[in-house]
Amino acid sequence: MHQPGPSLLDLPELSGNLANSIRIPPELDVPVTSRVMALVETPQMQRLKRITQLGLVGHVYPGATHTRFEHSLGVYRLACEVLRHLLGVDSHFASRVTDHELKIFLVAALMHDVGHWPYCHPLEDLGLPWIPKHESLALAHLSAPEVHSILQSQWGLAPHEVSDFLSEQPTSGVSPVLYNVLNGPVDIDKMDYLQRDSLHAGVPYGRNFDSGRLIKSLCINHDEQSLAITPKGKTATELLVFARYVMFSEVYWHHTVRSATAMLQRLVYSIAQATNAAELGAEALANNWRELWLQQTDSEFAEQMLECSRRIPDLASLACGLFGVDRRLYKRVAQYSHAENPQIHAALAQRPYPHLVQCAAKLAKQLSRGLARPLLATDVLLDAPPVKLEVQFRMGIRLASGTTTDAVFAPLTQQSPVVRALATDQFDSFVKQVRVFIAPDRVQEISFTEESLADSLIAAASSCSTSPH
Repeated sequence: MHQPGPSLLDLPELSGNLANSIRIPPELDVPVTSRVMALVETPQMQRLKRITQLGLVGHVYPGATHTRFEHSLGVYRLACEVLRHLLGVDSHFASRVTDHELKIFLVAALMHDVGHWPYCHPLEDLGLPWIPKHESLALAHLSAPEVHSILQSQWGLAPHEVSDFLSEQPTSGVSPVLYNVLNGPVDIDKMDYLQRDSLHAGVPYGRNFDSGRLIKSLCINHDEQSLAITPKGKTATELLVFARYVMFSEVYWHHTVRSATAMLQRLVYSIAQATNAAELGAEALANNWRELWLQQTDSEFAEQMLECSRRIPDLASLACGLFGVDRRLYKRVAQYSHAENPQIHAALAQRPYPHLVQCAAKLAKQLSRGLARPLLATDVLLDAPPVKLEVQFRMGIRLASGTTTDAVFAPLTQQSPVVRALATDQFDSFVKQVRVFIAPDRVQEISFTEESLADSLIAAASSCSTSPH
C-alpha cells in the first residue's frame, strides 16, 4: 500500500491517534483536534444543535429529533476515514493533492450544513426567487468574526474558499475528487444521514449497507476526476441505493410527512404573499427572509409562523395545526403515482409552486358545490414532486486494474440492474407521488368518489396557467 507524503501525514486530523473525541450515536467516536474543536464551539456550529435534521418527519417518527449538529460530526468523521483510505491506496492522488485542499475539504465536511435554516429543504423545493438557498447563507456564517478568525489563524483558510467548495458549482482549484466525496452519487453525506436518520426514526431501512466495506472499495477515476468503486464495493453500493430508495418511500415521503410539508409550504407562501410580496418585491423580500432565517432555530421559526398567521384569519388554523399544541394535520384523500395515474402525475409533477396553489384553489371551488359553507382556498392542498429533480446517479466501477492512472471503468448503471432501476428510472417518478390533502375539520363534509375527484383534479389542472413563479 502506498504511503502518502510527509506533508499529508503531518495533517493532524488524519493522524489517526488523537486523544480527544466527541461521542455520537451509534457508539461512534469522532476524533477532534484543537482547531476542529474551536470551530465546533463557535455560535454558528452550536446553532445547529437547535435545528433538527429531519424537521417535519418528527410528526410521524417521534424519535427523529436528532440535529444537524450531530449529522455534521458524523460527516466529518467519515471525511477523515475516506481521506486516509484514498491517500493510502492512490499514489497519484496523494502526490498531487495539497494539504491546503485537504484542509478546505475537512472544514467543508464539518461545516457543510452551517447555512441550513429551519425546514429549509421543503421550502427550497418551492423554487421561489425570494427563498434563499442554504448554500448562499453558508458564506455569511463562515465570514462571522468568530469563524473567520479561526479559519485564518488556525487553518490558513479564507471563508470564501470553504463556501465556494460548498456551492453547487465550485470555481476554485480544489480537486474535483474531494468535491465528489462530499457531494456525489455515493458520498459521505448520504452515508451518514441514511444510517443516522434510520437509527433515530426507529426503522431499519437506512442501515442495511456496509459503509466500512464501501469506503474500502472507493477508488478514483483519474480520467474523469471522479470517485468510483472497485467490484468489491458493488453490493454495498447497491444496498446504499436501495436504502435511499426505501427511506424516501417510507420516511422522507411518507404521506403524513408530506401532509405536514404541504401545510408548511402553503403557510410560508401565503404569509409572504399576504404581508410582503406586493409592496416589497422579490429582491427585498428575499433579503428580509434571508436576514431572519440566518439566525433562526426550529422553535423560533415556529413562533414566527404562529405570530404571522394570527394576523391572517385564513392561515391561523393552518399554522396552529402544524406548530400549535394540538396536532391537526391535513388528511390525505387521494394519491397518484406515475405508474397508476400517469395523466394526473404528469399534470402536476415538476410544476411551479404557484401553479399548484392555483390548481388547489380551483379544486376547492369544485369540491364546494353543494356545501353550505364553501371551502377556503387553503382548505385544499396539493403536494407534488418539486421542479428540481434528484441528481441522477453517475458513478463508475473499475473493470480492470493496472496502475491507478490506467484502470478501465464503466458506468455502474450498466453493471447493476439494481442501481439502474432504483437510482435513475424510478426514483422521482415512483417514490414521489402527487397527493391531495384536505383540512381535517372539513374532510367529512365533502362527498366524492375516486373517479369524480380525479376528474375534478384533471379539470382544475387543465384550466390553470403554468406560468412560473
